Amino acid sequence: MIPHPDKAILESLFPYIQQYQDLASKHGINDIFQDNGGKILQVLLVTGLEILPGREGNDARDADGNEFELKSVNTALTKSFSTHHHINPRIIAKYRRVDWVFAVYRGISLLSIYKMTPAALEYYYTKWEEKWHGSGGKDINNPKIPLKYVMEHGEMLYSAGDI
Repeated sequence: MIPHPDKAILESLFPYIQQYQDLASKHGINDIFQDNGGKILQVLLVTGLEILPGREGNDARDADGNEFELKSVNTALTKSFSTHHHINPRIIAKYRRVDWVFAVYRGISLLSIYKMTPAALEYYYTKWEEKWHGSGGKDINNPKIPLKYVMEHGEMLYSAGDI
């Protein structure tokens, strides 16, 4: 096989990509290319949050020990935030105990960050519980929270300009 001519460009960029990964590793993110790792690092650095290790539980905490759920959306692809693949009363109870941080991207460009309290998200928690009970206890697969709702009801923490 013959390498693509753009391989030389990648090779010249790679030391900077490695520096980005080194910074991410320092903040507990093992792969900037997986699970929005690069975007999560940016949100952590902008907000001052730190990552919570592991896949269970909440995503981050602040200097006071308050925990947060982190979500991001790429507006070039969709206008709503994904939640969890198995929403049920146990997950909803966990969500009701923490604020959420919503990062809004267009591609890889961070546009804004919003914070929402459990009270601001209660509309969705109640709706999901009703749906779960109405279905006989079947977990809900990844219900969405619209970006418009977050923008209307959330507290803006950061803005790069107009969305």
